[in-house]
Amino acid sequence: MKGFVMYEKILAAVNEHINSEVTARYALNLAKELRAKLYICFVAEADMSNHTCRAAEDAMERLFNDARKLNVQAESIAAMGEPVAEIGKIVRSENIGIVFASTRREDIKKRFYAGTVARSLSLKLPCSVALVRIAHLGRVRPTKILVPVKARINHVGERATFVTHMAKAFGAKVYVFHTPKPIEKIFRGEIHLTPPEWEERMPHDIANFMKHLQQQNIEHEGRHLPGKIAKNITIEAFAKRHDLIIMGASERTLWTSLLNGNPVEQVLKETPCDLIILRPRHED
Repeated sequence: MKGFVMYEKILAAVNEHINSEVTARYALNLAKELRAKLYICFVAEADMSNHTCRAAEDAMERLFNDARKLNVQAESIAAMGEPVAEIGKIVRSENIGIVFASTRREDIKKRFYAGTVARSLSLKLPCSVALVRIAHLGRVRPTKILVPVKARINHVGERATFVTHMAKAFGAKVYVFHTPKPIEKIFRGEIHLTPPEWEERMPHDIANFMKHLQQQNIEHEGRHLPGKIAKNITIEAFAKRHDLIIMGASERTLWTSLLNGNPVEQVLKETPCDLIILRPRHED
């Protein structure tokens, strides 16, 4: 698998909510691991109160001080205007590689995140975006990372490298999880394969993903479980007590999502642990 040149500049979007500060700490740990520069950004909207702005500014100050303690080069940026537009300007002017942004509680209630800042950032920014759903405040040291993968993985190099460095940042073990469609034969019904048989049928992209983890000496293991994707992921995370899920953003069209549902959206609503939804933009 071709290598991917990792992010040299990481931006964490902060607001008045505590989950955005926790999200920024994921970005801070990744910046430390990569020796990247961290940009801590807050965009004040016109109707925000002084109290709200002060809460966000306090969070920025805490993050900046913690970055200095970890010897991470950091810069705080405060702006005023529409968040997506202002963050987009910073991304372009500073050549940001990835933006970390938190989802809000009200975002989860909206189908396909319609009209949310999180969705707009994911769709409109020219860089990679990590949308983070915080399930447990204060727990930012995952030791078990669940990584659901499909048979075909877009930007496999970037995704594998992102998972690799997140695992290194926390000293975590990675669990690669694939939910293939059940195999059926006429008159015989569904066929249940043993783990070694699933291993032999492993899709090329997943094999490349696992190979990258092995080459980087990341402790990992794989698991295949046929069935409904979102249900299997949430049950696996709950039953095995995973601390963090990292999965790719959905590439389904709106029409397909309406007809068949959207696994990413379902996991976002039901996740028992923190969740990072990565939308990669960089070519391998």
